[in-house]
Amino acid sequence: MKLTILMIIDAVIAIGLIVSVLMQEGKSAGMGGLSGETDTVFSSKARGLDAFMAKVTVLFAILFGIITVIIAKMTA
Repeated sequence: MKLTILMIIDAVIAIGLIVSVLMQEGKSAGMGGLSGETDTVFSSKARGLDAFMAKVTVLFAILFGIITVIIAKMTA
């Protein structure tokens, strides 16, 4: 019973981790970054949201790792 609950929680966290990674903006601006205009207009909001998403991603990754190790110990 406990193992099943942990596996469900692990799956939900894995989905949250995938979503949080996909919501982050790419680090390289590509060809659009040559003009520099987008950085001056949207820099404060994008930077704040991107920093928040980075923290959420780290939190989900740590939780996913811990719960996965616990599941592995319980099944061994």
